[in-house]
Amino acid sequence: MVSGSDQHGTPITIQAELEKTTPDAIANKYHQQFRESWGKLGISFDIFTSTGTANHTTVTQEIFLSLYDKGYITRDTMVLPFCPTCQRYLPDRYVEGTCPFCDSTKARGDQCDNCGKPLNFIDLKTPRCRACKTVPQAQETEHLFLKLSAFRDSLMGWVKEQKHWRNNVLNFTYRYLEEGLKDRAITRDISWGIPVPIPGYENKRIYVWFEAVIGYLSASKEWAQATGIPDSWQRFWQGDVKSYYFIGKDNIPFHTIIWPAMILGYGGLKLPYDVPANEFLNLEGEKLSTSRNWAVWAPDFLERYGADPLRYYLSANMPETGDADFSWSDFFKRNNNELVATYGNLVHRVLTFTWRKFDGKIPAPGEIDERSLLLQEKARETLERVDKLLSECHFRESVRAIMSLAQEANRYLDDKSPWKTINEEPVSAATALFVSIGVISALKTLLYPFLPFSSGRLHTNLGFQGKIEDQGWNIAIPEPGQRFEFPAPLFTKLNEGGAIEEKEKLIALSRS
Repeated sequence: MVSGSDQHGTPITIQAELEKTTPDAIANKYHQQFRESWGKLGISFDIFTSTGTANHTTVTQEIFLSLYDKGYITRDTMVLPFCPTCQRYLPDRYVEGTCPFCDSTKARGDQCDNCGKPLNFIDLKTPRCRACKTVPQAQETEHLFLKLSAFRDSLMGWVKEQKHWRNNVLNFTYRYLEEGLKDRAITRDISWGIPVPIPGYENKRIYVWFEAVIGYLSASKEWAQATGIPDSWQRFWQGDVKSYYFIGKDNIPFHTIIWPAMILGYGGLKLPYDVPANEFLNLEGEKLSTSRNWAVWAPDFLERYGADPLRYYLSANMPETGDADFSWSDFFKRNNNELVATYGNLVHRVLTFTWRKFDGKIPAPGEIDERSLLLQEKARETLERVDKLLSECHFRESVRAIMSLAQEANRYLDDKSPWKTINEEPVSAATALFVSIGVISALKTLLYPFLPFSSGRLHTNLGFQGKIEDQGWNIAIPEPGQRFEFPAPLFTKLNEGGAIEEKEKLIALSRS
């Protein structure tokens, strides 16, 4: 699992100019914030690096030169925006204007975030310089181009074989291929980025869209070096493996067309197995926008709420097949109704009752009746089903299947009512509690990918030794007589009035 900070995008240089500092300082500041947020959110990587390393430069230039030597990178001229006021060529994001496809007035010189179409400066209606608002002049300059047109047929044949891809990814990719691939500039007039490794281009840099995707490979090589086995990256890029690229829909063409074309041209590397791109996540019915503070910032969120409730809400509400919406009221409701009332309450009432009646030990069951066997079988089936769903990147459906098991366990507990039978039929009550605890143990495993912190606490609470991830993907049922800890509530019920306060705060910040 590799990833990293893409440090050579023009938003970095724009922010550096605003803060009157260097792009390197901005990149390093946010890189550290990303790393801290990942840890607090329970997100781990084998390596989380950046595109600012010497290793990444070496790998990028190696691929560049290979493609150049094979004739897949060619020289050509292009018309670029030149700002007569700023006296410089303008990188794509330094140009703003109106999208020719959807008429959004906030399109950029590289892409329209509203409709997802990639753009060139010349496509924009009413273009303007971001810095000074001057209308840029069109000037011809020489650049290097990736010959994407040479890979159209190979890519089309490969894409047709990807029956397991999400429909939005396939449709998006087919549309680009059917419209025809155009050769694309891979250098730009800027001083921030990776140097072009051929003479005559000393004042240009390799375009970020070309080198950022190489970061998957360079990160793998950096990881291999760190493990002390420098060639171990080859197992994941040349062996019998399936590679998954988790992205947003605006990055689909870079991962289903451009990076695969580069791999085909370079040779010797496995093409992506799956590109499970999500649609957009909106916020309170509007498009997220960091520039106008219409966003929920992870560090701010984690100061007030736990990571697991956020992970649960985003997983259950994931925009896998269409845009989804984050709303504070829905977050509060799902936390209270699903995490607290359905799952958390199941765990708490079973374990607290067992603690009181069986001296803090797992009870020994009697004969397992048919009703109990059916619940145990549903737990095993859910484990198998979720395993398959995860491998197919159906995360939202995985959460639904898991919560269905929790709901069934609640119904089972209500049917058996061990608090009613504990005196007259203690063996029956013990059996119901033993079966329920087994299902709770299954739930902690099933929910670990989504709720790592609470699952880890529950694993320890049940009396298991070691870390939950060491248990593997199976149901570990506590042994009769095994001691467990008195349970603390897994989740906190939220005052739903807080959702109104959060939305009001969001609106106030966006207007400030």
